[in-house]
Amino acid sequence: MESRYYPGVEADVTKLTTELRDLFDEDFEVQTMQVSSTAVVQARKSSTLRDITGLSAALTIKVTPETGGTRVEIGMQKWFDKAAVAAVALALSAGLLLALPALGAYWQYKLTEDAWKIIEDHIARKAGGYVPPLPGRCGTCGAANNGGSTFCSSCGANLRVGLTCAACGAVQKDPAARFCSSCGNSLTTS
Repeated sequence: MESRYYPGVEADVTKLTTELRDLFDEDFEVQTMQVSSTAVVQARKSSTLRDITGLSAALTIKVTPETGGTRVEIGMQKWFDKAAVAAVALALSAGLLLALPALGAYWQYKLTEDAWKIIEDHIARKAGGYVPPLPGRCGTCGAANNGGSTFCSSCGANLRVGLTCAACGAVQKDPAARFCSSCGNSLTTS
């Protein structure tokens, strides 16, 4: 499961759960449950095409209030089913069968990205804007890291979010950025 930690932000779990249900309600079977302090939302959609492509697995979202922030985890169960279907398709050399797992993977990716967008928007509204990680802390797992570290020593996440461009001073929000979004200069420190 992909995990993100939002320091200093207490999500309105009930409202966030409702927003996520709204994303899924039209086309998915949705169930929500409370496990201790963690709210869990599961969404699944089943059809013959989706069963073949591996999309029938449930997208699971966990929202957990933690001391000093909120942790959100998203994962797709049976993620490796698509690899197995692709292997069978490759063995059969049928182009259509090879395309179906890729289509299923794309649908899952798109659904996961839509869920993250709703979560990020909710967190930003609660915080009054963009929420950078606390100085010296990983924005993904919350672990303390040495200043100047590029990757988290605990989970391996990229710590470049909030990196300031040496040329123009613009703060970068994309951890994968290699160039400044404001002036285009390289962000690499070689």
